Amino acid sequence: MKMVPSKLSSSRGSLQYHLSGSGSPPIVLINGGSGPIEGWMRILPEIATVSTVFAYNRFGVAGSDKPSEAQDGLTIVETLREALSIVGLQPPYLLVGHSLGGLYANLYARSYPDEVAGVIFLESSHPKDLSLEQYQGKFVKKINKLLSIFDSWSPHKAFSEVHFVDKTVEQISERNLFPQIPIYVITGMKENRIVPEIVQKKRLEHQLELLSLSTNHKHIPAQQSGHFPQLTEPSVVIDAIKACMNEINH
Repeated sequence: MKMVPSKLSSSRGSLQYHLSGSGSPPIVLINGGSGPIEGWMRILPEIATVSTVFAYNRFGVAGSDKPSEAQDGLTIVETLREALSIVGLQPPYLLVGHSLGGLYANLYARSYPDEVAGVIFLESSHPKDLSLEQYQGKFVKKINKLLSIFDSWSPHKAFSEVHFVDKTVEQISERNLFPQIPIYVITGMKENRIVPEIVQKKRLEHQLELLSLSTNHKHIPAQQSGHFPQLTEPSVVIDAIKACMNEINH
C-alpha cells in the first residue's frame, strides 16, 4: 500500500495526514519522535479493514510545516484534536502511541478521558525513562549537548518536540488519573547490544509499570522485535489493535 498523504490547514499550520478505512472508534496512529506516517505502512492496510484509521506527520516532519512554537505535549495534543475535528472524526478514539507518541497518548487520555476509548502503548516512552539518561556514557552526553547547541541556531529546530520531553512529562504528572479504559502494552523484547544492560532492564520495568495505569490491561511481548514491532512483527501489533477494538465494541 502506497501512502499518499493529504494536507489539512490547522490554526497552527499545515499538516500531512493519511485517512483510510471506515468504522468506529477511529484508530489514531501517533508517531514516535520525528517519525513519518510511512512507519505504519506494514500495519495500516490491515487495520483499515477494521475501522477508520488516521495517521499524520507532526510539525517539522516530512511535508508538514515547521513548528512556529514550542512543541510540548499539550500543544501536540491540542493540534491533534483540531486535526481530527477538521477531517470529521468524532471521539472517542483508540490511540496507538509509538515511542514518544506514547507520552502524547498518555497525556491525551488524562486530559480528555471522554475522548479516548482505549490506548495501545507500542514500545512507548514512560515518564520515568528520562531517568535513564544517567546511564549514558560521557561521549554520548557530549554529542547530545553539541547537537542541542546547533539546534538553538535554528528557531524551527529549537521548537522541536525532543527539547520539550521534560515539559511533556511534567504535564502528565499534573493531569488527572488515567481513565479506566482498555490498554495494551506492546514491548520489544529483542536484546540491543548497543544499549547498556541496566538501561534495558530499567526500561522493561517501566514498560510493565504502564500496565498499572488501568485495571483493564494486557502486556504483549514482541519477542523478535526491538523498538519497532510495527515493522518487524506487524501481526503482533495488528492482533493487539483488533483485540482492543473488539473489547471496546463489546
